Amino acid sequence: MERSAIGRLIVISNRVAVPQARGAAGAQGGLAGALNSALSDQGGIWFGWSGQESEEASGTINLQRSDGVTTATIDLSSRDVDEYYNGYANSTLWPLFHYRLDLTRYERETGKGYERVNEMFAESVSPLIEPDDLVWVHDYHLLPLGERLRARGMTNRIGFFLHIPWPPTRLFVSLPYHERLVAAMMQYDLIGFQTDEWRDSFLQYCRKEMGAEVNEVTGEITLDGRTVTARTYPIGIDWDTFQAEGRTEEAHRAEQRLVSSTRHRVAMIGVDRLDYSKGLPERLDGISRFLEQNPERVRDFVFIQIAPPSREDVQSYQDIRHTLEQKTGQLNGAYSEVDLLPIRYVNRGYSHAELFGFFRACKIGLVTPLRDGMNLVAKEYVAAQDPEDPGVLILSRFAGAAEQLGKDDKGAVLVNPYSPDDLSHAIRLALDMPLEERKARYQAMIGTIREDNIQWWTEAFRRDLAGHGGDQGSNQPARGNLQLVPLPGA
Repeated sequence: MERSAIGRLIVISNRVAVPQARGAAGAQGGLAGALNSALSDQGGIWFGWSGQESEEASGTINLQRSDGVTTATIDLSSRDVDEYYNGYANSTLWPLFHYRLDLTRYERETGKGYERVNEMFAESVSPLIEPDDLVWVHDYHLLPLGERLRARGMTNRIGFFLHIPWPPTRLFVSLPYHERLVAAMMQYDLIGFQTDEWRDSFLQYCRKEMGAEVNEVTGEITLDGRTVTARTYPIGIDWDTFQAEGRTEEAHRAEQRLVSSTRHRVAMIGVDRLDYSKGLPERLDGISRFLEQNPERVRDFVFIQIAPPSREDVQSYQDIRHTLEQKTGQLNGAYSEVDLLPIRYVNRGYSHAELFGFFRACKIGLVTPLRDGMNLVAKEYVAAQDPEDPGVLILSRFAGAAEQLGKDDKGAVLVNPYSPDDLSHAIRLALDMPLEERKARYQAMIGTIREDNIQWWTEAFRRDLAGHGGDQGSNQPARGNLQLVPLPGA
């Protein structure tokens, strides 16, 4: 394939969708599918950790090519995984960025490991990058990577996208060496955030703590003679692929399986990684409050919580699993009958097709994170609904998706996930909501879910990084039909 005038796309992330994993259920969906498509169209490389541990990190690159996409991976040592991944990334940055100071661990050694692995990434990937390539770095694991690449003389356009929230300044300053981390981020050309709130928090920090010159209209930040642009790019789902999954026999069987097993009760569903940011214990507290306040409704509904485990080597994740299992047992013990189980807790994952079927069978989607960058489950739930008989989305006002799906009380039912009474009221509202209101709320959400999809998100960021974006006087990328502003050489 002939490359365009702006060169190839180099994607750098903590983990890589390596070729042998792409045939697995769900592996090619969402972000991985969109990035693979962009890499295939533009030409380029996806670089990151292989997920494998070795005795010592050698920096040896494993190159593979499949379906027109080249992946380049390196192994990490057990020490790297412990300090960089389990340590600083997921025991310091992740809880802090999700407003959980009580769970944030500040340890000098894990910070050193984080810097060491970012340096190793830069050293390993630099020889693969050509002068006219676009470089796109992803997420909190690699915040300082742009600076490490610049230190090697790289003058390419380098962009960064943060998939999780950016915390308020009063929380972020609790991080030791916070100024050094943000100064390193100033070496990117474009920094993307999921919502205006996260972007505005970053702009405020740069102005207040760094003394940077900030243009609130354009999102431009000037510090020490260098200017970086911060913009909002709300990530979306892979609409076409998800709809295609919904037409499969696998999706149909999953829908029928759930419908038949609920015996005409209203099914309510939550699908979340087993993570304290998702508000799962608080969600069960809300359901418990609903059952206390409405004992006559126990036979009206069943709640299904799908929660695949994650980061099982981190103690706080072990704790959340124990708490969730305990609360589920207490609820079922208090409200079950010999022929009725109000809560179904499933500690495993399902394919996208099966999830489509489950979502379509459930008349209430419960998405109540305590804090979330976006939350695509909320969008997938709505995308799976029957337009003639849609379910109701109950959504945390602290999820990034609330900015798009909960405007003016016309879409999702927004709740405070910390309030059991608020959740209880929302559940009753959803159970009793008439069809016409359900359809109106569905129509208020489905347009942005269909149009602001993962392909739009990928193209918008890549186009802006290349310097060929739409309205440069706005914090928002150009929206609408992507073909109105084609990439050079497309």
